[in-house]
Amino acid sequence: MSKQEIDPRGPRFGAAITAVLLLTVVYLSLNPSTFSIAISILGIVVALFAIGAFLGNSKHPYGYLYKRLVRPLLQAPKELEDSRPPQFAQLVGLLVAGTGLVLGGLDIQIGLTIAAAAAFFAAFLNAVFNYCLGCQIWLGLARVGIIKP
Repeated sequence: MSKQEIDPRGPRFGAAITAVLLLTVVYLSLNPSTFSIAISILGIVVALFAIGAFLGNSKHPYGYLYKRLVRPLLQAPKELEDSRPPQFAQLVGLLVAGTGLVLGGLDIQIGLTIAAAAAFFAAFLNAVFNYCLGCQIWLGLARVGIIKP
């Protein structure tokens, strides 16, 4: 991951969309007749997390939507943020949601539901309270020297 700076509102915008999708997955996963739809939507979320984790916010579809549709309507951000913690957060989301997708593929309904709920919680915290759990993990790993800041 190379260091570049991004508008911190972009990842929050993406987190809001992700939270809605994941809440939908949780709801649909509770009913056996809609479980396959939940798996399909979670598959889309996993693919989106993979794009964010490996290509970064600037290549992510939500980043593109934010840059083209939302950002022009807003004032310039007061400050920019390092893109690496949000990109790492996408990797954490990929691992959590990916685990849920695998469990759903194995027809372990509760596993998919719990993983989607955990990912929803993290996305909700970011979207509503500007608290990024994955970013906090990145910062903690940087403090102990596992990741170079």
